[in-house]
Amino acid sequence: MNVVVCAKQIPGAASPGELDPESKTLVREGKLILDDSDAYGVEMGLQLADAAGGGEVTLVSMAPNSEVSGLRTALAMGAAKAILVSDEALEGSDALATAKVLAAAIKRAEPDLVITATESTDGYTGTVPAQIAELLGMPSITFAKHVEVADGKVKIQRQTESGFDDVECPLPAVISVTAGVVEPRYPSFKGIMAAKGKPVDELTVSDLGLSADEVGWAGARQEIVEVAPAEERKAGEIIEDEGDAHERIVAFLAELKVI
Repeated sequence: MNVVVCAKQIPGAASPGELDPESKTLVREGKLILDDSDAYGVEMGLQLADAAGGGEVTLVSMAPNSEVSGLRTALAMGAAKAILVSDEALEGSDALATAKVLAAAIKRAEPDLVITATESTDGYTGTVPAQIAELLGMPSITFAKHVEVADGKVKIQRQTESGFDDVECPLPAVISVTAGVVEPRYPSFKGIMAAKGKPVDELTVSDLGLSADEVGWAGARQEIVEVAPAEERKAGEIIEDEGDAHERIVAFLAELKVI
């Protein structure tokens, strides 16, 4: 079974997120790391390929400046190869443009299954997985906390507020997995050394058959008009018990409509 895992590369903790004052978008310069949320997808893909008795995991990523640091981490975990889309024309791409680019790259790998995180930790739109599925013409099942593949179908347990739902669909399909669906392995020294020689196929927008006006600022359907710092947390109210503290707490909770 051939599995494609979407692997986003994001700024690491050593380079705190910074917004460009002009574009109001996240600055992505220097070394990038594999998004923690995508490490679960990589591990899930590796386990499913092993359980199927063969196949491989291909990574698909979109990043500036030909950056592959995060991809090398996923390759060291055991992925076989990667497709990186890097092009100056991609700057300013919104969620839909990102989905178009990833979908076009995924088609090249001809996967049986596409795995994504539910959302990236630097974007949080949560819309890209479903958009990719629509563009590929594949069924989409989301928020998987458990995944099995058998008899040409993928079966998941979908996380809900009250428990989980059992959902299944035919392959090929796109699934998004939650954190904790599996425990990602740590890359071994042998894996790290092997990752250096694994192929990373770098593509541009034109290589994917897309035009520059479909992506980047030109193709964006949304615009960030303002960015403001989060409001500072206000100090809470201190209640000194003078025999009526319980009544004041009940009144406070009632005012908040908690009770």
